[in-house]
Amino acid sequence: MSTPAPPPTRRRAARGRRAAEPLVRVLVVAALAVDAVVHVRLADAMQLAAPGGVGGGTLFYAQATVATVAALVLLVTGHRLAYALAGLAALSALMPVLLYTYVQVPAIGPIPSMYDPTWHPEKTVSAIAEAAAVVLAVVGARLARPRSEPR
Repeated sequence: MSTPAPPPTRRRAARGRRAAEPLVRVLVVAALAVDAVVHVRLADAMQLAAPGGVGGGTLFYAQATVATVAALVLLVTGHRLAYALAGLAALSALMPVLLYTYVQVPAIGPIPSMYDPTWHPEKTVSAIAEAAAVVLAVVGARLARPRSEPR
């Protein structure tokens, strides 16, 4: 026995989701690209606090790498898991920038204190891009086709 076709309104909604998902995907990738570029640009200045060890610069380069990898995986696959990875990558940058802006966290082992209570333009742009990537990744995960749904 075959499964009955879904009602026309459900089919239209599914088409709408499929049409919106690539746009959301590109927006998440763009936000992660902004995050990566800003982190690379600021890395050398952040390394000055610990020039010979694990300083802010090392962490900034690591964050840029994570954001770039997450963006590429999302761009290529568009899977829900890729959206989750992208959202976590953005959240892993957004939470520390907020924490180190409002709380003077002391050095933790090899990680120096990176307290910076100012909001300069690059930091602001990065935080906005990270927040947008988190929200859009959630939206994209909802729009992405489940693995079990046929193409």
